[in-house]
Amino acid sequence: MAEEALLQVVRDDGSYDAALEPKLPGDMLKKLYRTLVLVRTVDTRMLSLQRQGRIGFYVPSWGEEAAQIGSAAALEPNDWIFPAYREPGAGLWRGFPLKTYVCQMYGNAEDLLRGRQMPNHYALRDINLASVSSPVGTQIPHAVGAAWAMKLRGDPNVAIVYFGDGATSQGDFHTGMNFAGVFHVPCVFLCKNNQWAISVPVARQTAAKSLAVKAVAYGFEGVRVDGNDLLAVYAATKRAVDKARSGGGPTLVEALTYRMGPHSSSDDPTRYRKTEEVEYWKQRDPVERFRRYLEAKGMWDKAWDDAIRKEIDDAITEAVRYAEKVPPPAVEALFEDVYADMPWHIREQLEEFQKGGYRRRPEEMGEFPL
Repeated sequence: MAEEALLQVVRDDGSYDAALEPKLPGDMLKKLYRTLVLVRTVDTRMLSLQRQGRIGFYVPSWGEEAAQIGSAAALEPNDWIFPAYREPGAGLWRGFPLKTYVCQMYGNAEDLLRGRQMPNHYALRDINLASVSSPVGTQIPHAVGAAWAMKLRGDPNVAIVYFGDGATSQGDFHTGMNFAGVFHVPCVFLCKNNQWAISVPVARQTAAKSLAVKAVAYGFEGVRVDGNDLLAVYAATKRAVDKARSGGGPTLVEALTYRMGPHSSSDDPTRYRKTEEVEYWKQRDPVERFRRYLEAKGMWDKAWDDAIRKEIDDAITEAVRYAEKVPPPAVEALFEDVYADMPWHIREQLEEFQKGGYRRRPEEMGEFPL
């Protein structure tokens, strides 16, 4: 059955429930805070670059950092992550190199996706991070399919799939949930309920009391957590991951959070939500809450905080400088990667291009090619 109570470990003022607190080592707690600051700083800098016209598009995740990082920290290195388009924290926690991340934003020759994806649509096989894609919810059946394969092969791994509240209105969500329940696959569904599917509020997505309760219809457990409380997200996800790994089947985790910034660099949230609502959630900022928690435990001081912020800022500056010196992908890359061995007709097109046949303008060819 779904738990309607909201799991919370750390309160807004940084005080915490010692009985519910995961007993994480101090160095891990500090790394978690550093990653929170990293994601917040990366978002600020990348959105600024987009406004300057230096990158084409960006999806910030201000306010949702704890839900990303707390859940990713509960995984094992061989587990698979299927992100939506607002999970940079999951990748950066896993070890996504900062320069590689920034190169993807530029779509340059060192972008691992070779400029074929939109900016902010990153992926990295080395850390089992599947590709971001724009269609809402399409990653859910992919994650469930991967989890089913893990079960069939006897792999001791788990798949986690991220999505927003808007995705719960998509057929892919219901198809994935139903299949996962029937076949008892090792999949964790992590719904970041950030209140808004672009301009559509969650109240227009469902008449249910929560999103977690939807798991009941598919025969497995749903839980609700304070998504701005990193340790609550970690605890709920760790329990769900351990359960899935031991053969206990899937879990739906609803992390109640808030998107404090725009949906993307193309969005103006002032057109559909009130300033008072944003201010309410600013008082529940997940980065500041975790900072207060560390301070309450005697693990934070301003000098340390200033030092890691400078280190992060300098690293991003260096990554941007590096990315802007890298040329765009070679045009020849258009003909590569689709096949392990290039077939004759693609090779013929490549050779024609290399001879200059595709450099002519249509009017010079006498007719417009199809």
